Amino acid sequence: MPAIPSLGGLRGRGKPAADRPLRIPVSAYVVDCAVYVDGERLPGRWTHAEAIKEVRKRRDGFVWIGLHEPDAQQIQGIAETFGLHELAVEDALEAHQRPKLERYDDTLFMVLKTVRYVEHESPTTANEIVETGELMVFLGLDFVITVRHGNHSGLARLRRDMDDDQERLQLGPSAVLHAIADHVVDHYLDVTARIEADIDEIESQVFAPRSQISSEQMYLMKREVLELRRAVMPLTTPVQRLAEGYTRLIPDEVRSYFRDVADHLTTVTERVVGFDELLTTLVDATLAKISLQQNTDMRKITAWAGIIAVPTAIAGIYGMNFEYMPELHWKFAYPVVIAVILAICLLLYRIFRKNGWL
Repeated sequence: MPAIPSLGGLRGRGKPAADRPLRIPVSAYVVDCAVYVDGERLPGRWTHAEAIKEVRKRRDGFVWIGLHEPDAQQIQGIAETFGLHELAVEDALEAHQRPKLERYDDTLFMVLKTVRYVEHESPTTANEIVETGELMVFLGLDFVITVRHGNHSGLARLRRDMDDDQERLQLGPSAVLHAIADHVVDHYLDVTARIEADIDEIESQVFAPRSQISSEQMYLMKREVLELRRAVMPLTTPVQRLAEGYTRLIPDEVRSYFRDVADHLTTVTERVVGFDELLTTLVDATLAKISLQQNTDMRKITAWAGIIAVPTAIAGIYGMNFEYMPELHWKFAYPVVIAVILAICLLLYRIFRKNGWL
């Protein structure tokens, strides 16, 4: 069994009893611990040590343990009991890993990104659309251990469904890994479908006349799609490797199921790439629309400035108070000047209106 020096120091060896960290009870971080034999879950409550001891005594079945956001001290006992590699354990404790698949002797370590669609009234007013979490899976010959980070990536419903499917559980721990990967990718499909509806709504507003949509909101949507892309794209290679016989831990019966997951993941990948390209086009269209609107506003301002310049110029001339000015003492001078101003302004207004400036 490999040693875990980076975690072993947390046990407090060589320290006085009063200074040693307290052991956290199993129930504090283990969501569920079950033993499966011949596809059926054995009754009773198990600790991780008792569960693997029972399986290895029978030389049949496997253990499925679910953990939620454990710390280094909490995962120490499980890591030692199941012989988990220290590097994989360190990765499992971190909540910011890329999707990947690694092999350590007789153990597989897989990281999957989970996604959740955040409900909102409109994509043009939302602050967040996609929320991500992480799911790590340790797979051995007679065990599967899941480590979750995030509150939306629970596997309770999946476990209940698996408990009712004895035929699948008879395939061993790899069937659980497939069920988890299929569960995650199915959520990808659901999230991409809902994001597609949001993008369609944004697209209709972008090309609608006189619509009000800011470029900042477009960049927000693009950022959310990029976050989804970072969750989906790196998972393609690990799933393909599992479908192509990367390890003997995945039997031929389960490998064909992973091909189905790979097909669904390809569909999701194509959608996400399409979203990214479409949003880039919509951003360009939005910026062009904003620029056009600014040009239109500038033409209107210029047109009104030209009209206002007429009375301003005439009033400025007659406001110089020279003694000898044309028609200064004529009794009809004032109404004539007002009439001339109105006529010129009306003529300019009609010219600007005809040319589309007003």
